Parts: sequence; structure tokens; C-alpha cells
Amino acid sequence: MRIAEAMLFAASEPLEETEIARRMPDGLAVADVLARLKQDYAARGVNLVRVGKKWLFRTAADLGWLLSKEVVEPRKLSRAALETLAIVAYHQPVTRAEIEDIRGVTISKGTLDVLIETGWVRLRGRRRSPGRPLTYGTTEAFLLHFGLEAITDLPGLEELKGAGLLEGPLPQAFTVPQPRDDEALTEDEDPLEPDAREPFDEDPSASLEEISDSPPEESETED
Repeated sequence: MRIAEAMLFAASEPLEETEIARRMPDGLAVADVLARLKQDYAARGVNLVRVGKKWLFRTAADLGWLLSKEVVEPRKLSRAALETLAIVAYHQPVTRAEIEDIRGVTISKGTLDVLIETGWVRLRGRRRSPGRPLTYGTTEAFLLHFGLEAITDLPGLEELKGAGLLEGPLPQAFTVPQPRDDEALTEDEDPLEPDAREPFDEDPSASLEEISDSPPEESETED
């Protein structure tokens, strides 16, 4: 257990279980070691947490305010970008057309570019359908930023209702999809070719600052 503890403290980035296992004595169950270590640090000033398939030490949530510093963030993601990010997170792998179908409006030129630039969304593959559109999914950086151990930790229907994010009567068949972010491609996805991009993204005109500072153009007016 001390070996795993030392490795995690010395690491400059989260470590895979397989990477930790290579330094451990043969026959030792690394998952059990990490579970015990996580329990030992549960009440301390730093906690051992898992993000996806990797492990890292993180300041305890109730002490984060002591170490945080105020910074001015002049720009935030637009509503369109946040809605798009939520759709990608819950419906991945998802294509641009599928995102537009769910939102009910056309995505502006730079919205997905912004999310990819932040490191929260990645290109996954190509859908095996006419036109072979690109598919999108979330990244490990998305989990880290939002404090999620796995994509399945995203709130479900009841949690969204409890938080007041879903109000009023919902359609009878309304459901919140079970998110998944497996690295492996699905049966209806093909691998990406090198330098794959959306056709109209070859000369992007909207930077992160521009998209974040003002609402993107939509084919319909949003409230």
C-alpha cells in the first residue's frame, strides 16, 4: 500500500491502475490496495479519488475553499455551448445532426470547436451512415473538471428534478439516457482517419473568446 501511496504522491498526473500494478509485488490485487488507500484517506485533508480508469490525490471537498483563489473569468460558455455539452455527455457517441435534432436548432459554426478546444469533447469516430458523419464524446478532462469518477455519475431524472432543473409536467415518455463513454467504438462507428475534421471547420472564424463572449448564431431565436 505504501508503494501505491508514494507513486500517487509523486505523480504529476493521474495514474492508471495498470501503471501502479507494474511497480507492485506479484500477486497483489491493486484494486483492493487502492480501495483500502481510498478508505484511509477518506477523512483526511486530501482524498484519493478515481476519475475514469485513473487515480489521483485531491484536496478534500470541504477544504477546497481554503486553497482556492479568486480569479476573474471575463467570459463563460454560451448557453448553446452548455446545452451542446450536456447532449454530448448524455447521448455519446452523437453526431452533429443528432445534437441539432435534440436541441431543435442548428449548431453555430464554432460551438463544437469551442468544446473541443476546452478539452471536454473529443472526436470519437465516424457513424456508419450516409455521409459518414463524425461522432463526438466527452474526455477525461471533462470528468476531472466536473468532479466525476465516471460518466455514469451524471445526475439522473430524479436528481435533476430534485435540483430544480426539470420543472413542471414532463411528457409521459420522457427519460434521461444512461450515459456511457467507452473508449471502444460502437458497432455503428468506424475509426477516424488522420486529421479528421468537419468540412466547414477547415478555416474556423470563431475563437474560444468570441464564442464564449456572445451567444452564437442559431437558425432559430432562443429564449
